[in-house]
Amino acid sequence: MAMDYEIVVGLEIHAELNTDTKIFCGCKNVFGAEVNSCCCPICTGMPGSLPSLNEKVVDYAIKMGHALNCTINNVCKQDRKNYFYPDLPKAYQISQFDVPLCEHGYLDIMVDDQGNTKRIGVTRIHIEEDAGKLLHDDRFNGSLCDYNRCGVPLIEIVSEPDIRSSAEAKAYLDGIKATLSYLDISDCKMQEGSIRCDVNVSVMEKGSGKFGTRVEMKNVNSFSAAVRAIDYEAQRQMDVLRKGGTVDQETRRWDDMKGVSIMMRSKEDAQDYRYFPDPDLLTIVVDEEHVKELKDSLPELPGHRMLRYMKEFGLPHFDANLLVENKEKAAFFDEAVQFGCQPKNISNWMLGDVSRILNEKNLTLADTKLTPKKLCEMIALIEKKEISNNAGKTVLEEIIFSDKTADQVVKEKGLAQISDSSFLEGIVKSVLEANPKAVADYKGGKTNVAGFLVGQCMRASKGQGNPAILKELVEKEISKL
Repeated sequence: MAMDYEIVVGLEIHAELNTDTKIFCGCKNVFGAEVNSCCCPICTGMPGSLPSLNEKVVDYAIKMGHALNCTINNVCKQDRKNYFYPDLPKAYQISQFDVPLCEHGYLDIMVDDQGNTKRIGVTRIHIEEDAGKLLHDDRFNGSLCDYNRCGVPLIEIVSEPDIRSSAEAKAYLDGIKATLSYLDISDCKMQEGSIRCDVNVSVMEKGSGKFGTRVEMKNVNSFSAAVRAIDYEAQRQMDVLRKGGTVDQETRRWDDMKGVSIMMRSKEDAQDYRYFPDPDLLTIVVDEEHVKELKDSLPELPGHRMLRYMKEFGLPHFDANLLVENKEKAAFFDEAVQFGCQPKNISNWMLGDVSRILNEKNLTLADTKLTPKKLCEMIALIEKKEISNNAGKTVLEEIIFSDKTADQVVKEKGLAQISDSSFLEGIVKSVLEANPKAVADYKGGKTNVAGFLVGQCMRASKGQGNPAILKELVEKEISKL
């Protein structure tokens, strides 16, 4: 009988912080600048240059620590992590080894549509500097180094091996990204490398509780790629074990185009990095009052906001999650519900047609003229049956990019819904006279043709007839025949 296995996943997330300057020098912290234009002797590790810690980096890390329910170490240090690679000119990275700034935290993720959660432990959050970037150039048959990224401040968020599926991993990654965004400490642009993750995967026999040998995967450039990488690597390890082989501890590179992981090197342990305290940097000391101030400054976090949307407004988990993962959309929704429209209707329009228009034009809400008040004025017209849902789509296309109100668009385009039964009665009679076969089918028991007849009435009324009233009138008039 084939052995059943359980997946064990741990994630290491690196998030670049959006400070104005780098972690140990005054160079600008920007993306996309001309190659090697934002570096100096300090961030390129020239002999004799001395680093000086950017206090804002510590504050940002502590905020994330509070958001993830961590213990904050008021006294900690920075360490040198030694390894040799072309994009690390001084041959070591300043990081934190045994005493991180934050540790022993957790993030609760939603595991189903009923609001049930699972707690994923956070081992530690530490600060460190980023390395440079290799640019592979066929003209030189080799690689060139861009040191602009050297010294860009990072926090590394290390999870406990509590994740048991790629779906849980995706929920955790989404939760971390949303939290970073809500705190406004990282722009979270994966396409620019602002947030990256390394994935540790192992498998164990179901019910054994004894972890297998873990494999680390690098080069995971999106959360969807992380899902694919986890599923592939877990299956690869299970295939090895079922054939009687053993899984080696190693680092593999994920090739998302090919959908495979490729062996890079045997996995290093901590001793291979020869950590020691950095002699050029002072001990980090943060007083308790400042730690408390940072905690008090936190906004409402995405997990709490999602539960509030589900409990207070009755939104399903799917809607609440999509709104909350984008801070701009969530703020728009919160303001919109103050205008009295049904929260579910607001959610439907925001996640439906509004999102469709934004995606088609690659825009954000801030790039448009749409406000919560304007959207709710349009939704209110639909709720009061003054315009149809289809007319609402036409109105939205106008108000999202202009200063016009919903009322103005409805009047200009003649979109007001007609609910006058005496007027609509004449349209119904004309449609029934023009479609005797459909009427006969209806009277013969094929009541589904009522939809066709109502559609013909809508066409005759140029889309302005109230469909509910038209349906009643169609049934009433047929009964008279």
